[in-house]
Amino acid sequence: MNKYVPEDPREQQASMRRHFHIRLNLFFFSAFAMFTLMIVRLALIQFVEGPTLSMEEVKMRVREVPMPPVRGSILAAGGEQLAYSTPIQTLYLTLQKSNFDSTTEAGKTNLAEASTLAKELKKVFDIYGAPESMMSEEEILDAMDLKFRRSGGFAPRRIKSDLTEREIAYFLSQKNRFPGLDLIEESVRHYDPDRVAVQTIGYLKKYQSTYDLEAYKPMRERRDADPALQYTEEEFVGFDGLEMYYQQELRGKNGYKRVPIDPRNMANGVAEIVPPEKGYDLHTTLNKNVQLAAEQAILEQIEWVHNHPVSGSVHPFAKTGYAVAMEVDTGNVIAMASMPDYDTNVWQSGGVNDEVWNQISTNYRNGTVTPFSSGRSGHEFDSTVYLGSTIKPLSVLIGLNEGLFTTATKYNDRGIAYFGRNDSASVRNSSGHVYGSIYPDDAIRFSSNAFMVDMVGEKLYNKYRAQGIDIWDDYMKQFGLGVSTGIDLPDEYRGILDYKDESQTALSRLAYASFGQQGKYTTMQLAQYAATLANRGKRIQPRLVQKMTDAEGRVVVQFEPRVLNEVKMKDAYWDEVIGGMRTSVSAFDGFPYDFARKTGTSQQANNKGELLDNGVFIAFAPRENPKLAVAVVIPEGGFGAYSAAPVARKIFDAYDREYGLDGKPKK
Repeated sequence: MNKYVPEDPREQQASMRRHFHIRLNLFFFSAFAMFTLMIVRLALIQFVEGPTLSMEEVKMRVREVPMPPVRGSILAAGGEQLAYSTPIQTLYLTLQKSNFDSTTEAGKTNLAEASTLAKELKKVFDIYGAPESMMSEEEILDAMDLKFRRSGGFAPRRIKSDLTEREIAYFLSQKNRFPGLDLIEESVRHYDPDRVAVQTIGYLKKYQSTYDLEAYKPMRERRDADPALQYTEEEFVGFDGLEMYYQQELRGKNGYKRVPIDPRNMANGVAEIVPPEKGYDLHTTLNKNVQLAAEQAILEQIEWVHNHPVSGSVHPFAKTGYAVAMEVDTGNVIAMASMPDYDTNVWQSGGVNDEVWNQISTNYRNGTVTPFSSGRSGHEFDSTVYLGSTIKPLSVLIGLNEGLFTTATKYNDRGIAYFGRNDSASVRNSSGHVYGSIYPDDAIRFSSNAFMVDMVGEKLYNKYRAQGIDIWDDYMKQFGLGVSTGIDLPDEYRGILDYKDESQTALSRLAYASFGQQGKYTTMQLAQYAATLANRGKRIQPRLVQKMTDAEGRVVVQFEPRVLNEVKMKDAYWDEVIGGMRTSVSAFDGFPYDFARKTGTSQQANNKGELLDNGVFIAFAPRENPKLAVAVVIPEGGFGAYSAAPVARKIFDAYDREYGLDGKPKK
């Protein structure tokens, strides 16, 4: 018998009752605990999580559709509008139904209603609209996007933009007849018809075209929850220049439309519209009169070299020109010309046709900061060229600072310099000139290639051997050559540093670099280099925007001059170099100021291997207490003294009229 089972039946029965009561108590306790937890959970949901869940429920039933903001203006230094937006009224349709499937009865009925609406809208447009903006019934139906190819069910469809006053009045008076139709204020972008620094200002295209642009990837990845910051695929955004660099500031904040939706994701009820917030206005440093003078001067000079001999021949393949004028003490860019230019108003619709594109495709970007799509000379030379003799002031500074010679060192210029193993390579002065006994400042003034090769290139190699390349590169970058200048424009090009090409010997690279044939740089870099010489080693960040203001005109951002780096050298070295920047330039005959300048003629091979001359020129004025630095490049223009220097003279004259090189405007 099992010792755990009581023998007495009454004891067995009592034991069973005890176990039953224990199990019953456990059941009631478990049930009580479960109900207690449920009550607590319900209380938490109702009193703690209730508001949050209610908001989520509202979000599931309401969609916030962003409406494009009003873009800020871009103004010249004198307040002239270089880019601005004007308000227009646009007709939007929010679909009330979701089924437009012609294979179903409901879909056929809905399609018929949509077709009837399209017919009514066409009548309104025909009667009250502008003749040039008429729409066909098919175009209206396409804008409705009944197949939801472009937008979700609740998103408003843009039916027609830039309505006439009569159209606006009609739709406002007949609002009850057209459920789902709304008039929304938008804007259209305009650019100064005088074509002022058009590539610098930039242009707009639709956001849906930005997938390949790095600048917009963070915005696409971020997907802001704030409807005021969300981009719509149809809105216009900056695609180049200041329009792109200051996109966020110019854009402002969306208005948005809160649309109640039903379970089918369709609009259901009255929408609430929050108006957009205007973007900031940019006040640029560009002076319209100086800018137009620079542009005109380039075009006139290109025409001049086509018909007048420069260095013995005319230059019909000079097709392009570039100039930058930068204030020495502030970094303000007064003029930035890339010619030929074009009318950026061609982008108003968000794109251009093939005919227009073929006309602008080679010159729609800013050649002063990038060589790409910014103009080509007759032999396909781009906007970045070798510096030529404009590098010589820096070459002499390097030689002095490195102790390769002194300000009192005499050099016997024989018109040619030999270098390499057994003097197998040689470089001659321009036109074979022989200058005899000269000092370092004379080497700059006479533009002696032989001095640069013998006294800088070869001696720098002898001192550092192959490491001389790194020493040279460091000096270049300290003066803004081969690095970003810091200009507030997108996609600034760094240049081409041929002296890093290891297929040449280090000695050969340093020899050719010393007189300007081993580095191609932008005109903006040349202007900053000239300003750094004028500042005796202080490299100032160039700026195109001096301040931003809000819709009420309040200053929200004010930019101050910024020193990027400073090159420390003895005053005697600066005196020697700046004193040597006295090359004879006939274009400046009668110029009322003493000024520092250096002409340059860099050689570049065409597709036949022929060496052609590019005109380069840098200058700053006055020599003492300099105010303005200018750089000009005319690819295939011939000697810089005759092709590029006349452009600089006209820029200095224009600045003198507007501001005064002595601080007293002459206009």
